[in-house]
Amino acid sequence: MKPVAGAAPRAVVADDEPLLRDALIDALAQAWPELQVVAVCGDGDAALEAIGRERPDVAFLDIRMPGRTGLQVAQQAAAAPHAPLWVFVTAYDEHALDAFEREAVDYLLKPLEPARLARAVERLRTRLAERATGSAAPGAAPVLDAEVLRRLVELASGAAPGTTGTTGSATPLRWLRASLRDEVRLIAIDDVIVFEAADKYLRVLTRDDEALIRMPLKEVLERLPVDEFWQIHRGTVVRTREIARTTRTLSGKLVVHLRSRPERFEVSRPFAHLFKAD
Repeated sequence: MKPVAGAAPRAVVADDEPLLRDALIDALAQAWPELQVVAVCGDGDAALEAIGRERPDVAFLDIRMPGRTGLQVAQQAAAAPHAPLWVFVTAYDEHALDAFEREAVDYLLKPLEPARLARAVERLRTRLAERATGSAAPGAAPVLDAEVLRRLVELASGAAPGTTGTTGSATPLRWLRASLRDEVRLIAIDDVIVFEAADKYLRVLTRDDEALIRMPLKEVLERLPVDEFWQIHRGTVVRTREIARTTRTLSGKLVVHLRSRPERFEVSRPFAHLFKAD
């Protein structure tokens, strides 16, 4: 189904973070006033259903959502004759963004930057005009095919061909994009004191504040400098230079005291050897 020339473009927006989702919708209203957001979804399954029902021209999909990821939604819907243009909303590091660029797939980086959104909107308008007229400008982005999606799914699962990191399988973390009260903030890894698992989030403690990120602790561990952080519990990782001392409770449990924070963190048995004297 070709878009009707002159018809208002239609979009589905999917992100499980309400604040970020609302921020994207508000930004789109400014950058692309004629765009009609016909469905707003909080998970991948709802997004897939909405795309099939609404047949939008564009789908803005968060990569990490409950149920299907944004990439899995695109994989399942891309073969349909009415498949939309895909824009992935991501918090990935530079190596992943480079791969997205190589595949001519558009993306928006969290937190949103107005100038980057404006470029994405311009690109989408051009592509939609080409679809409506049946033309294709030289060098136009290719259709997002199954092989491209497969490679992007690998990126989302942590595989990054051609990159090496602290463990040889992932690039080191340098920055985190974290929710802090009602805003999204960049936090330098050098400022982080503690990572602590909390439900589906990670609690990130710095000297003066704390925030939440949506990233598994296992993935964080794979990308942290091994000589700068210790895992002291199944759900707790602490910067080594911030460990002031350890004490024992009346029940014999080992507890870590920090230099810059008042919180204390229990050391589980598998990691107690880290604190034995030489």
